[in-house]
Amino acid sequence: MKSRLLLTLVILAVLNGLVSLWVGQKAYGWMPVQASAEAVLVDNLFSFLTTLGTFIFLGVVGVLVYAVLFQRVGKYDVGDGPPIEGNVRLEVVWTAIPLVLVLWIAAYSFRIYDQMGILGPMDHRMGMAVAAVVVDQPIEVRSRQWAWEFHYPEHHVTSTELHLPVNQRAKLLLTSEDVLHGFYIPAFRIKQDIIPGRDIDFEFTPTREGRYRLRDSDYSGTYFAANQSHVVVESPEAYQQWLEAAAQQPPTVAENPAFQEFSRSVENPISLGWPSVQPAPAPVVNYASSEANSYE
Repeated sequence: MKSRLLLTLVILAVLNGLVSLWVGQKAYGWMPVQASAEAVLVDNLFSFLTTLGTFIFLGVVGVLVYAVLFQRVGKYDVGDGPPIEGNVRLEVVWTAIPLVLVLWIAAYSFRIYDQMGILGPMDHRMGMAVAAVVVDQPIEVRSRQWAWEFHYPEHHVTSTELHLPVNQRAKLLLTSEDVLHGFYIPAFRIKQDIIPGRDIDFEFTPTREGRYRLRDSDYSGTYFAANQSHVVVESPEAYQQWLEAAAQQPPTVAENPAFQEFSRSVENPISLGWPSVQPAPAPVVNYASSEANSYE
C-alpha cells in the first residue's frame, strides 16, 4: 500500500514538473522582444522563477483539492481532529525546503546579475558572440521634467532620440536636472534610477536592430507618463551616417508633449487645490524623434 502511494506521488510530481517546465518556456512569450544581451539573461531568470512558482502552486493546489474531495469529515461530525504535535521530522522538512529554495533563487539571481555586468564591460562569460566595444566617451543622458535629451560629445550632436550601434557595448552617463527619474527600456530588460546631483555610469549591449521605447519608470510628477522617447539600434555604418547627418543640422526646438499639455491647461485652468509643476522648456537639439514612427 505504501509503495503504491509512493509511486502515485512520484508520478504526480513528474507530471507537475513537466507542466511547470512547459509554463516556464511559455513565459518567454510574455515579455517584449529580446533586444539586448541583458534581456536573454533576465528572461532566463524569469522563466526559472515561473517554472519554480508553477511547480509550487500546482503542488499546493493539488493537495488542497485532494483534501477537499477525499478527506472530508462525516456530515454530522463536529468533533476535533486528533491532537498531533511535536512532529520533528515534518517541522524539519517544511523548514528545510523553503530555505533551500530561497538560497537557490538567491544564488541563481546573483549569478545572473554578475553576468549582466551592468557596472562594467561585458565579457564572454555569457557565451554570447557579442562584440565588447566600449565607446571612449559616454553618451550623456539628461533627464528632466519631462523630457529626455541625449548628447554625443565626440560629435557635438544633441538629440531627443537615443541612437546606438548594434552588438557594441553602449556606455551612458545618466544625470537628472530636477527629481528622481527611471531610465527603463522594456525590450532591453534594463532599468536604472537617475538621482539628482549624481552622475551615474550605465552600460548594456543592444543586440537587435530596431526601434524601441524608452520610458520614465519612476513617478516624477504630473506629466511623467509623457516622458517617453525612442531608442534606435542600427548597424555601425548607419549609426555613423546618422551622427554625421545630425551634426549638420542646426539646433531647433523639439516637440515636448508635457510642455504643450501644460500650456493648454494654463489657457483653460482647472483648480485642483494644489500648484502644478511647470515642465522644463522643450530641449533644443540637432535631431528630434518622431512619434509617428513605430517601435517595438
